[in-house]
Amino acid sequence: MSVEDDGVEDEDAVSGNEAAGDLEAVDDMAGNRIEGGTARSDLDYVTRAIATEPDSVVVETNDSGRAIKFRIHVAPGDMGRMIGRRGRVAQAIRTVVRVAGSRDGVDTNVDFVED
Repeated sequence: MSVEDDGVEDEDAVSGNEAAGDLEAVDDMAGNRIEGGTARSDLDYVTRAIATEPDSVVVETNDSGRAIKFRIHVAPGDMGRMIGRRGRVAQAIRTVVRVAGSRDGVDTNVDFVED
């Protein structure tokens, strides 16, 4: 083993570049956040996964301060799949969206609208 290949990296080069990159990434993410974005993306993903016609799923958002109201429009044949037996699927969707919204610091409400 040579002196140059002793397994020790240059500490200044590694810590300086990584620290600067980490700070830039944190700053970029903080300024580009959409209010309730995590809840919206989770809701969109779950409803499209459940629906037999995922292209017909439309998520409307009504933002009023700390509360965000989501209205889900689906094909008529998918409404029963979204609600489930005794509303269990709908309640599970609401729970997942509520948890995702709490990560963003917003209250959420999910309504299923029949067209």
